[in-house]
Amino acid sequence: MHEVGIMEQLLAIATEHAHKEGASCIHTIKARVGDLSGVVPEALAFAFDVTAKGTIAEAASFEIERVPAQCYCTTCQQLFQPSTWIHECPHCHEMSHDIRQGKELELISLEIS
Repeated sequence: MHEVGIMEQLLAIATEHAHKEGASCIHTIKARVGDLSGVVPEALAFAFDVTAKGTIAEAASFEIERVPAQCYCTTCQQLFQPSTWIHECPHCHEMSHDIRQGKELELISLEIS
């Protein structure tokens, strides 16, 4: 479960930003997680509950914005959402290696005081 290590890094970044702003408490942490990021959102949420204890984010809520995978077909010149891990265009059935979104793993906002 590498989500614990990822969550520790997200918390370190959040805490650093909160301290730079003179905050002593983090109320909300929002992260964006793509379907192709290799991170299981439920495991990341569990990791937050474990790793936030004893930090300024202990009472914070952790919100995840999921980003669906989206590919681009160079033959059809259309965007599509792959239905499996095989990125086959549903229009022309060509394979796509052009992933336009879904790999995101980022901290997007904090609410602090």
